[in-house]
Amino acid sequence: MRFVLASYGGRGDIEPSVVVGRELLRRGHDVCIAVPPNLVGFAEQAGGLAAVAYGLDSQAILDAQRRYWTCYFRTPWKIRELNRLGRETAEFATRCWEEMTATLVSLAHGADVLIAGLIFEQPAANVAEYYDIPLATLHFFPVRAHGQLLPFLPPPLSRAAMTLNDWLAWRGTKKGEDAQRRELGLPKATRPAPRRIAERGSLEIQAYDEVCFPGLATEWAKWDGQRPFVGALALELPTDADDDVLSWIAAGTPPICFGFGSIPVESPPDTLAMISSACARLGQRALVCAGSTDFRALPHLEHVKVVGAVNYAAIFPACRAVVHHGGAGTLAAGLRAGVPQLILWTLPDQPFFGAAVKRLRVGTARRFSTTTEKTLVADLRKILAPSYLARARQIAAQMTPSGKSAAAAADLVEDFARVRRVG
Repeated sequence: MRFVLASYGGRGDIEPSVVVGRELLRRGHDVCIAVPPNLVGFAEQAGGLAAVAYGLDSQAILDAQRRYWTCYFRTPWKIRELNRLGRETAEFATRCWEEMTATLVSLAHGADVLIAGLIFEQPAANVAEYYDIPLATLHFFPVRAHGQLLPFLPPPLSRAAMTLNDWLAWRGTKKGEDAQRRELGLPKATRPAPRRIAERGSLEIQAYDEVCFPGLATEWAKWDGQRPFVGALALELPTDADDDVLSWIAAGTPPICFGFGSIPVESPPDTLAMISSACARLGQRALVCAGSTDFRALPHLEHVKVVGAVNYAAIFPACRAVVHHGGAGTLAAGLRAGVPQLILWTLPDQPFFGAAVKRLRVGTARRFSTTTEKTLVADLRKILAPSYLARARQIAAQMTPSGKSAAAAADLVEDFARVRRVG
């Protein structure tokens, strides 16, 4: 069978698609993946996949989003600056959408299933409709309306808020979507993409574990298997730094691991100084996984080790705790490792994972821009308590192993293709 995957965002956003694509390729299928230009090499090397450029370089939009949301939460009265940053993001999205359409129209012709990542799933949904081919989506976060998002919100209010957000997002992108659908010869959309995707009978794979959002599977049972849970999809690739890091860990007490992902921190010197001071006050060592942040020019510190990319599956279990931005993949790696977590979030979807670690009693969360040495010390002291470690180990036993998650997702996509072929 022939499968086409389309995924956009940073490395963590496209990794679930690479995982599924790699497993389908291993099973002998014809697989092609479309990813941002800056991640084509990653998809080819990590997944062994035939990859093509999709849209524009995603690092630019990640940086723009960080600037927008930092301004929004820190200085919301700067309306002119927020409007300027908002326009930049909208213009970028419009250009991206145009390029994505051309790429997908070329790739998806004759595909058995088109598999869309979470970000920019609307263009893929429209191309699937144009070719009348089945659409599967990969969600690393429960984006469809439900009542389990925040524990302090009544379920009806949560559902209403998420439904309203779907409508507002649709109105905000309607001009670009109308242009795409007009180009494809499709009628104008009359309702938000999530409703259209669900009503078309698409397979909406939930690439995270049910335990993260208790009650969600029960609420979505009415969709009769259309939104199955498979667990987090992670590559767990070894890196050249793993052995050196594990040797450093073994030479002393287990460290607190700090990971920053694809979104660079605003001030690397200040961030490293804060981490160093906070860990010194607590008598802890720190392992700093730089991600896209450049810490290379900063001074060497005896109790702090700075590295680039590491295999979280190998490193996290050897750590006392994990501090990160709140990405779905890093969260799942921490839960699987059975270590407490502190989420210092930047983007607006990340606090929902912060709420999840609080609800599970395996950690706590705070907005990164409001974090100080004082708050970092307090938050770390809290999650280093024995009760958090015990609870983290309990939750780890309930997490789906990554290999089973990948196999389950591929099984679902294969079965979906066979059923739709017969239908």
